[in-house]
Amino acid sequence: MSDSNGGTYSSAAYDSTIGIQAETVHNSNVYFVHPDASPQEKYKVGVRLLEDGIPSRAREMITDAIAHGYHNAEVRFHWVLAMLSARTYHDLSAEEVQRLHHASGLVRAYAEDKWKEALRVTFDLLAALGTASGGAGPVLKQLQDLPSRQHDAILRHLDLMLTGGLKDDLWTETLERARAERFDNARVQRVWAYFEPSPIGARAVLPRPSTATAAAARAALPLRVVLFVVSSVMLGALAWTAHPAEAVCESLVALGAGRIAARCGVRWWGREPRPDHTAGASVPEPHSPTPAEDGFTKGVHSKFDHYFSVRTPYGFTSEAWLAHTAEVRSDLAAEIADLYRESRIGVGRVTWLIRYLAEEARNRHNNGTLFDHLRQDQTPARTMALTVVALAALGAAALSGFGTAVSGAAQPQTLWAFLALLGAAWSGHAAAQLWLEVRREGHRVAREAREYQEQLAARQNAHQRWKALLDETRPSELEMETWLTCDKTSFIDEALRHHRLTWRDLITHTILVAPAPSYRRARVRGGPWRYSHYVIRLFLFTRDGIREISAELKFSDATRKNEQRSNYRFDALSSVQVTENADVGYDLELVLTNGPARKIRVKDADAHQLTPDESAREFSEISLSAAGFTHTFRLLEGVAADGKDWIERHNPDNLTPFQVAG
Repeated sequence: MSDSNGGTYSSAAYDSTIGIQAETVHNSNVYFVHPDASPQEKYKVGVRLLEDGIPSRAREMITDAIAHGYHNAEVRFHWVLAMLSARTYHDLSAEEVQRLHHASGLVRAYAEDKWKEALRVTFDLLAALGTASGGAGPVLKQLQDLPSRQHDAILRHLDLMLTGGLKDDLWTETLERARAERFDNARVQRVWAYFEPSPIGARAVLPRPSTATAAAARAALPLRVVLFVVSSVMLGALAWTAHPAEAVCESLVALGAGRIAARCGVRWWGREPRPDHTAGASVPEPHSPTPAEDGFTKGVHSKFDHYFSVRTPYGFTSEAWLAHTAEVRSDLAAEIADLYRESRIGVGRVTWLIRYLAEEARNRHNNGTLFDHLRQDQTPARTMALTVVALAALGAAALSGFGTAVSGAAQPQTLWAFLALLGAAWSGHAAAQLWLEVRREGHRVAREAREYQEQLAARQNAHQRWKALLDETRPSELEMETWLTCDKTSFIDEALRHHRLTWRDLITHTILVAPAPSYRRARVRGGPWRYSHYVIRLFLFTRDGIREISAELKFSDATRKNEQRSNYRFDALSSVQVTENADVGYDLELVLTNGPARKIRVKDADAHQLTPDESAREFSEISLSAAGFTHTFRLLEGVAADGKDWIERHNPDNLTPFQVAG
C-alpha cells in the first residue's frame, strides 16, 4: 500500500494485542551493590551491566567507581564503551563530548598494557569518524591486532557509532562473529529454561490433629475398662464359689477368646476406612468441566489434565488414562490447589510438582501399586472369621459362667450374677468401641504422619532435581544478550542485501526490539525484560528516505516470520509521539502524511512486577534503553521535525572528526 507522498506501509501487525502468557523475575543479585560497596565492586557490577546490554546503568556505576578513586586504563576503557554503547555521535551531549576529550588526554598517563592500547584504538576510531574511505586503514589494523576480548568489545559497543565506509570495512568481520556465536553454547536446548519460573518449595498435606471424638473416647475408656474388669471378676468369683473347676475352664476360654477377638478385631475394625478411588473410575469424562473456582484452581486442574494426558502408561491412550485416573487426578488437583492457593503465585511455579505427580502416578501404575493403599486396608477373610469365632466363644464362655454361678445358688447370688453378666456385657461392648476408636485414630495419625514424611521427602527431592536442572540449563544474561545481538546483526545483514545497500549508502540506522503478540517474559532483578517472542523493527536512513523492516522473532531458535517492509520519504513522517500508561505500557506512534497513525508497542506495564528495592522510573529507563527506544525515538523525532534538513546534520561525511588530546 502506498500513500500520496511516496511512502508505503503495512499495518497488519502494528496494532495487534500483546498477550502475556507468563512472566518471571529471577531472584538474582548480579546487578545490586551494597551502599557501602568498594569502588572495585561497583566497577565490576558496571562491567557486568555493560556486557549484559544495560549501558545506562553501567555508566553510572563505572563513573561512581572512578569518582571514588578507582582509576586505571581498564576502568577508563569500559567507561568509554559505556558512554558510546547503543549511541551515535549525535546522541552525545556537549558535556559528554567534553568528558570524552578529557579522558583521551589521560591515556598517555597509564602504564603500557593491553587495556591502554585498546583505549588508544577506541579514541583513534572516534577520530576516524567522517574521514574519507580508506583513510582509516592504520587504525583498523591496530584494531585487528588487539586481543579478542578488547577487539570484540569495541566492535559490539561502537556498533551505532561506526558508520559509512568505516563500518563497511568492519562489517564482514562483525557478521562472521555473529554467525559463529548465534547458536553457540547450546542456545536452542537452553533458552526455554530462562523463561521458566522459579519453582516454589515442596509441600505436602500435614497430618490432621487428633479429633475431639477420639479425645473423648480416650477419656471415657478407663471407666469402662474398670467397670468391665470389676463385673468380670465378680462373675468369675461367683462361678468359682459354685464350681471351681468349671469356673477355671470358662475363665481360660474367655481369656483366650477375648485375646483373639481383640487382636483380630483391631485388624478388622481398628483402621480408618478409605474412599474407594476405583469405584466408578471409568464413569467421569476425562475432560469434564471443573467446578467454578478461582483462576489458580482452574489452572491447576488444567495442568493435571495436560500432564496426565502426556504421561500415560504403556497400553493406555490419553483418553483412557484420564478416565481411569479421574478420581485420583481430581484429588491430587484439589490437594495442590489447597496447599498453594494462599501463596498468591502463578500456576507455573507449581508445574514441576504437577508433572512429578503425573509421572509418579504412571510409575505406580506400571509397578502395580497405584491403588495399593486400598488392598493394604482390606481385611483378610481369615481375620474376619477368627474374629467372629472368638466373639462367639467369648459370649458362650460368659453365658456358661453365668450358668455355673447360678446353678443351685440362692436368690441373692443369682441376682448378683445377673448384674455382673449385664455389667460385663455392657461395659465390655462400650470399652471395645472406645478402644477401637482410640486405636483407629492412633492408626490414622501415625499413617498420615508417615505418609507426610514420605511424600514431603519425595517432593523435596523432585524439587531439588528440577531446580538443579534449571540452574544448570538457564542461560546467563551475557548469553541472552549475545544471542539477541547476533539476531539483530543477521536481520540487518538480510535487510541490507534485500535492498542492495551498503553501509556507505546509509546515513544511520536504528533497531527497536519489542514484545511480540503472545509471549513469555523474564528478567533478573535490576535487569530488563527478555522475551520468548520479539518483534524486531529496523529503520535504515538513506538519502532517499527511511526503509522500515519488521519481523517476528522466535528467540529460542532464532526463526523469523511475518516480515513486513515500509518505505517513506523524510517529509512523509509528520510526527512521532509517545504514549505512556502505567497500566498498559509504552506505545510509539508514527504519523505519516496522508497515512494512518501506527502504534508500536515498545514495552508492557511492569510496575506490578517490581521488587521492593527497585525504582519504577529507573527500571523503565533500563527497559526502554535495552529495547533501543531512546535512540530510535530521538532519530524519528528529529526527522519529523526537520524533514530533509535532517540529512545534512547526520550525514557521516559531514561529521567533525573527534580530536584526540595529546
